[in-house]
Amino acid sequence: MMEEEYLRKITIISLLAVLVVLAFLILKPILLSLIFGIILVVLFAPLYDKVLKVVRSKNLAAYLLVLFLILLVLIPFWLLTPIFVKQSFEIYLASQQMDFITPLKTIFPSFFSSDQFSAEIGSVIHNFATNATNTLVNSLSKLIINFPIIVLHLIVVFFTFFFIIRDKDQFVIYVKNLLPFERHIKEKLFKSSRDITFSVIYGQVAIGALQGLIVGTGFFIFGVNNALLLTLLAVIAGIFPIIGTTIVWLPVVIYLFIAGNAFTAVGITFFGVISNFIDNIIRPIFVSRLTKMHPLPILIGMIGGFLFFGIIGFILGPLIIAYVFIMIEIYRGKQIEGIFIHER
Repeated sequence: MMEEEYLRKITIISLLAVLVVLAFLILKPILLSLIFGIILVVLFAPLYDKVLKVVRSKNLAAYLLVLFLILLVLIPFWLLTPIFVKQSFEIYLASQQMDFITPLKTIFPSFFSSDQFSAEIGSVIHNFATNATNTLVNSLSKLIINFPIIVLHLIVVFFTFFFIIRDKDQFVIYVKNLLPFERHIKEKLFKSSRDITFSVIYGQVAIGALQGLIVGTGFFIFGVNNALLLTLLAVIAGIFPIIGTTIVWLPVVIYLFIAGNAFTAVGITFFGVISNFIDNIIRPIFVSRLTKMHPLPILIGMIGGFLFFGIIGFILGPLIIAYVFIMIEIYRGKQIEGIFIHER
């Protein structure tokens, strides 16, 4: 009798293991889309609750939010991607003709006194600029080439978002019942995970994007060439902690000064300083209301996430690192408080 029970358990476990592996292989191509859809649920859950109070229909409230997300994603993608590709190609062509050494000789005459040394440095800088701009052109071009695949992933994101946000209460109960923790630990885990998600998305990504848009406003006002692409680069740079938008607008300012456009350079500097003001003043005030995460794991998570997952890794990377720290603290039986993560 015991042997039959043991054999039954072994059979069930074996079948379950096989099915889990098969399920993972099936979901692997769209796994990131599923995860991104769940992240959107966490972010838009408060808005969903407000819409639900007005329309009093779960289906309609979820439909309205999905429609909003579709317009938010597809319209800018459709309108701006061709412009980004065109401007990146223009920057690529300009980098082929640009003289990098003459401005450096003007600023550092003694350092570039040797013609041979200047030629070697010029060749290195030229190769770097060529490779960087070529990578940028190829990356943006792939967005158009892979548009059908991107649409399929977006369909998965929107469907995941719709069904989970519509039935989010049932999903939360189901997940909590699966976790092998006491009730107060489950509550702390969900609260900390939600706060960390809000902290990373709004405190890092949203405010970083706002910084980039402010710098981009300066580019447009003062008529900088390829302003739209430079704004995109400033938005991406602003999302990264420590790095910030300075890595984009400062080289532009230096180039403008060298080219003799002092007024434009001063104007771009003004907008750059405002962008840095937001990073140093507004971000700490906003994030202080949430569970905070040290900038080091955020930076490492973004870089590692980008290299492993692609562009969505900017968000997933730091979140995964944060959840690892949360689980470690729960395992230790401590509050979410320490060097890398601490509560408000």
